[in-house]
Amino acid sequence: MRNLMITELKQVALEEQPLEICERKGLGHPDSICDAIMNEVSIELSKEYLKRFGMILHHNLDKGLLAAGETRVKFGGGEVITPMLIVYGDRATFDVGDERVPVNEIAIRSTKEWLRRNLRFVDPDIHVNYQSEIKPGAVSLKDIFERRGKFLGANDTSAAVGYAPMTKTERLILDLERYLNSPEFKRDYPESGEDVKIMGLRHGRRLHLTIAMAFVDRFIENEEDYFRKKGEVAEAIREFLADREGFDEIDFSLNVLDTRGRGVKGCYLTVLGTSAEGGDSGQVGRGNNVIGVIPLNRPISSEAAAGKNPVSHVGKIYNTLTFRIANRVMDQVNGLKEVYVWLLSDIGRPINEPKAASVQVIPEEGTKLSEVESEIRDVVEEEFQHLDQFCMDLAMGRIPIC
Repeated sequence: MRNLMITELKQVALEEQPLEICERKGLGHPDSICDAIMNEVSIELSKEYLKRFGMILHHNLDKGLLAAGETRVKFGGGEVITPMLIVYGDRATFDVGDERVPVNEIAIRSTKEWLRRNLRFVDPDIHVNYQSEIKPGAVSLKDIFERRGKFLGANDTSAAVGYAPMTKTERLILDLERYLNSPEFKRDYPESGEDVKIMGLRHGRRLHLTIAMAFVDRFIENEEDYFRKKGEVAEAIREFLADREGFDEIDFSLNVLDTRGRGVKGCYLTVLGTSAEGGDSGQVGRGNNVIGVIPLNRPISSEAAAGKNPVSHVGKIYNTLTFRIANRVMDQVNGLKEVYVWLLSDIGRPINEPKAASVQVIPEEGTKLSEVESEIRDVVEEEFQHLDQFCMDLAMGRIPIC
């Protein structure tokens, strides 16, 4: 690759820095719901385009919004007063010749299927309304898809950055949220909702987690029962954290706004297990990066990957590819502490020919950049040689967008 720059970073690896802040918005958080839904729509639409026309056509569905509904929580089970509203925005291909693609129907159907699979108490036919504002795409961007070729031109001028490895803090936060939303945890603690948010603050080797978890009111008899079950959940979290290595101390707070003596007002209760039912709206791009966290110490792309098309929009392709390359470099090249990969596109330029590509590394002591540079270059070039398969894996949902 002619324009690939490989350089050494003169900085301390994040794992060794004295302060780290990282967040994870869980499965049932409104922003995470938006990301997941819009990406699911892109996957199902890509499959439909492939089935009908043998190729993925222009679409970008990364402007989704979830407007919170209204509920009345109550010990023993409350009620939904006003449904949530999901608004689909941006562009897609509706017509090819005389054939009409049911874009809106696919969007709503795939959304309902995702909600049924992931949010136990949300009935997508009752608790959610749907509003599609998807329109046909701009002529110039649609034309990119008509130019064919093995690789399409980028439909935006955009930059992305990925890194490896994850720090112990990032990995712990990701693993903890997945544990709290695992089928096993929900079986043992059905009162725990899917809306889980974790904020981590590491000072040196001491980590504090602030955890918010929506509780489902139908499983809570009264205030005393709430605090008892909250204590049981806290103990399960404590046991999970006890097995984690790499920290001198880990402590956490759970639902810090809770106040005894205030009834339902002093408890984090929901009817359906998500704050989207009545307390918090969501939007694509306000949640986790493509590997599942919000790492405040890291450089991150401003692009939302979820919902963008997987064959020409570098906001999706490069966002995920940078992390893949960074992880492969870490796995295959010895003597590195940390890797950052940057890719920049030029609108209309084939996606396999980035305008700029850069790999920045922090070597371990005793490792010289000149000793590993050719290995790094080989990894990058190999990934771009198989970029068509990578894009197809994105299209089929085989590469998760967290």
